[in-house]
Amino acid sequence: MHINTLKPQVKSLLIDTEKTLDERLLSVCKLLKQNIDYYNWVGFYFKNGEKKELKLGPYAGEPTDHTIIPFGKGICGQVAVSNENMVVPDVASQDNYISCSISVKAEIVVPIFVNNQNIGQIDIDSNTSDPFTEEDEHFLEYVCAEVAKQLE
Repeated sequence: MHINTLKPQVKSLLIDTEKTLDERLLSVCKLLKQNIDYYNWVGFYFKNGEKKELKLGPYAGEPTDHTIIPFGKGICGQVAVSNENMVVPDVASQDNYISCSISVKAEIVVPIFVNNQNIGQIDIDSNTSDPFTEEDEHFLEYVCAEVAKQLE
């Protein structure tokens, strides 16, 4: 399946206001995990109030102990500070990586902006080395933009 063919489904899931926002975000996580074979863990982290930390939101994949991530720590924490996408082809090469599972080989994190503020991010872990392309990055930017519309 071509990754961009999922865009209409993402949009459709997010605009279903009969479901809570968390239910819609979980549906997006499941859609991506089920349809992109190298997306082994898909989740959202959001800024935790006024604290300088991220709090785990809806996700699909193995349970994680990393429900709170301080800004600057790990890939997600770095994106919370840099406000930029981060693609890590080999997590073992990162000094500041927080390991969720020994099977994770690569990670991509894309921030979500509402009113020019970084309010969260989508985080994808892959058990495949170096799977993420520019196409993944652009697709996840689209997903984050659609999520942002629901949070404005």
